[in-house]
Amino acid sequence: MGKVIYGVHVSVDGFIEGPNGEFDWPEMGEELSAYSLELSERAAAFVYGRRVWEMMSFYWPQAESISDHPHDLAFAPIWRRTPKVVVSRTLAEADHGARVVGGGDLATEWAALRAEIDGDLLVTGGTGAATALAALGLVDEFQVIVHPVVLGGGRQVLPDLARQELRLVGTRGFDGRSVLMRYTRA
Repeated sequence: MGKVIYGVHVSVDGFIEGPNGEFDWPEMGEELSAYSLELSERAAAFVYGRRVWEMMSFYWPQAESISDHPHDLAFAPIWRRTPKVVVSRTLAEADHGARVVGGGDLATEWAALRAEIDGDLLVTGGTGAATALAALGLVDEFQVIVHPVVLGGGRQVLPDLARQELRLVGTRGFDGRSVLMRYTRA
């Protein structure tokens, strides 16, 4: 069984979105893009909350017609072929072959999912799914990428989560701009 990895981009002041929901500040330089693609290639499934799922399921199926950024062009086929899971209390089903969990007892549904999927589950994007999973002690590794920007408000990473002790297992800089901090549960 693989790990559950939560990967998130944050500002120096700890936000994943700006005050108006903006997410225009992370820069995917060559080094960060290569790391992100490598992590994505290893994932047995991508995990999203409902809100992030709606953005991802709109953008990635047609990314090549929207963007010419090298990262987008490299990630789009990975996204399309990788199984997807949506953690939601409100969705009953999702398109693009995604499986929905969380309508009942999340811990029980997650255990069944983990028994079926062999490999790492990569939770990315927002905070809803990650917070729900972390609250149940189901996130094995937190990968926080800090970008050199102060947003001054917005959506906080892992809001309202009870205290958890973590252990730093690695750091890495990318493109002379952002820094990855990897933590596991202590």
